[in-house]
Amino acid sequence: MTKAEIVAEIANKTGIEKIAVQNTVEAFMETVKNSIKTGENVYLRGFGSFVIKKRAEKTGRNISRNTTIIIPAHNIPAFKPAKSFVNEVKKNVKK
Repeated sequence: MTKAEIVAEIANKTGIEKIAVQNTVEAFMETVKNSIKTGENVYLRGFGSFVIKKRAEKTGRNISRNTTIIIPAHNIPAFKPAKSFVNEVKKNVKK
């Protein structure tokens, strides 16, 4: 599902104009991005959490040059779904 499809779905369910829904969705995404950039996790009860994961420094290989490189420690954004959300998905998986 794309962002445009999400906007259309919300507009259909709520009766709010698509442009207003699009602005709201964009504002939500920008707020989440800014929170993660500043080191603050975002918790949405019943849905999940947008968190920062810390990756440790590790050794990698450049196979084209056959050399060893050091990949520095860094942070990455991640999403951790809520248990209730995971359970709903497990129940509705098509077999």
